[in-house]
Amino acid sequence: MNGILARACAAFCMSLILCVSAYGADEDMKFTEPTQALAFEKDKTYWTAIHTNKGKILCQLFPEKAPVSVTNFMQLASGHFYDGLTFHRVVPNFVIQGGDPQGSGAGGPGYTLPAEIGLPHESGALAWARLPDSVNPHRRSSGSQFYITLDKVSFLDGEYTVFGQVTEGFDIIQLVRPNDKIEKIEVFTK
Repeated sequence: MNGILARACAAFCMSLILCVSAYGADEDMKFTEPTQALAFEKDKTYWTAIHTNKGKILCQLFPEKAPVSVTNFMQLASGHFYDGLTFHRVVPNFVIQGGDPQGSGAGGPGYTLPAEIGLPHESGALAWARLPDSVNPHRRSSGSQFYITLDKVSFLDGEYTVFGQVTEGFDIIQLVRPNDKIEKIEVFTK
């Protein structure tokens, strides 16, 4: 009986460690939660190019609707946080998800972001992943894990922060498979 209890206790402790690691920083990453949004220029549009081993995905960013989210994404991309990471989750006709330095769905930069929920989940929506309401009642977004919708998924509306939209590369997002690489992410203005 003691062996069974010891194994159950060990499994419980391991599950706690995995849950806590979702908020923990990876050792070699040194990024901090933005305390305020960047001063975005109103006469410019903000863009990101997500370069993958399958090709380039171009997205328009929406700083007017999700300013802290766009600030954070730009900070991470400019700091090369995403370079070499993978898409760890791919669900056909639903989403591709990446941005986890552990590649398991439990990693991040060591912080979460305030929710900026409001934009719909059209096909190609760029949004932050997050932990469920049961452990995240404020619906704070992941500090680095993002997903791109492969189709319109209205049931996610009002639940997650959408901060961008794919404008080119719809064919590329359909080709992404688990463990495909994010080679680099660039941000720029037009």
